[in-house]
Amino acid sequence: MKSRQIKPYFISSVAAALLVAGIALPYGNAPSAAAAAAQTAAVPAILLDGYSLPFPAPPAVKSGTTMVPFRAVAEALHITVQWDAKARTVTATKAMSGGGTRKVVLKQGSKQATVDGKAVTLAVAPYAQNGSVLVPLSFFSSQFGAAVSWNGATKTVSIQSPAEDMDTSVFYALNSFAKRSYMPLFDGVSFGWARIGEDGRLTLEGKDYYWPEAAGDITPESLVEGAEAAGQDAQLLVVGTDGAGELTRLLGDPTLRAAAISDIVSLASGKHFTGITLDFEGLGLTGDAQAVQQSLNTFVKDASAAARQAGLRLSLALHPLNGSYKGYDYKTLGSYADELIIMAYDFKQEPGPEPLGSIDTAIKLALQQVDKSKLVLGISLGSENAQSLRGPVGLAKRYDLKGIAIWRLTLVSDEIVNALKQNVILN
Repeated sequence: MKSRQIKPYFISSVAAALLVAGIALPYGNAPSAAAAAAQTAAVPAILLDGYSLPFPAPPAVKSGTTMVPFRAVAEALHITVQWDAKARTVTATKAMSGGGTRKVVLKQGSKQATVDGKAVTLAVAPYAQNGSVLVPLSFFSSQFGAAVSWNGATKTVSIQSPAEDMDTSVFYALNSFAKRSYMPLFDGVSFGWARIGEDGRLTLEGKDYYWPEAAGDITPESLVEGAEAAGQDAQLLVVGTDGAGELTRLLGDPTLRAAAISDIVSLASGKHFTGITLDFEGLGLTGDAQAVQQSLNTFVKDASAAARQAGLRLSLALHPLNGSYKGYDYKTLGSYADELIIMAYDFKQEPGPEPLGSIDTAIKLALQQVDKSKLVLGISLGSENAQSLRGPVGLAKRYDLKGIAIWRLTLVSDEIVNALKQNVILN
């Protein structure tokens, strides 16, 4: 391959990119006043885990360093911050995943900072602007395990948040047996072996969801017992769709409701599950949405009482509030169930990762009605891949949700596991 002459303008563009990212140049002349002013004016886009991070005041570029309001970054990365107006200091602390607590102290107007008591010199001192105190983005984020990078082509600063400890679960359904070795990585498993039949009754037979046959010494019961022995939450997943009106039939008939709840709780208790996950889909696309919501609320209220009496947890997998189905009253359902799984996918018809804006909206709408401690983000591997996973997982972390639930085990691979490990702490 022939060598090519590197033109001066190429050198300048690389230098500008490094300066905006806050990376010091080891050689060359300092930028002119005009160049410095241009750098200050050109504010880069800032993404956290692939999705825009909003700020109460615009970021700025000063002397080649990206400066941001400290509270926005701290809240997104779950860093506890204290502002001492008298001393003009920002004290940031966070428990680190490897153990111990990181403590960073920055002082407005001073390039001298401390990290766990050790002095550190900053390239640019924190300063006040429009009522916010701005701090060096790269320095502040990286002290708490985040990785910060610069894309010169798109003029974008990207922050990759560190892996966080949150609940992780996976759905065992639709021929997942071959991938059972991945089960122990997760905190919980929902086994999809039961469904609501067209007659509105619980059944263990069907095309997609059915009680599986034993494979040699491995039985469905041994899989559940093995999960429990490993300290996992083993849930009985009961799937129902309203394609043939089966859910409408079930929810509108008091006799069918009572029979289904009794059968579900008895099955879960008898097979030694730790809980029940109800995945009732397709409600509220047509008809009176309020009436549909009320009928589901009644069913879940009764199911919750029966489950608790049997010592079982109750989880609900629900369509997102910004989706097409309006039969789900999150607030009331959240008061009965132990957790709600937001199925934040299938927003579009074409293949590929789900739009992060739609996932963001689904989470925000849910948080308006249910506390974050009860919310789990459902993520479909039918949409996401190893490269795109950080987006939805990052949003679950950003909003400090209880955890994530992966649909489904059949699609888990080593590549997917490695991608998850970069974002969450697996078993």
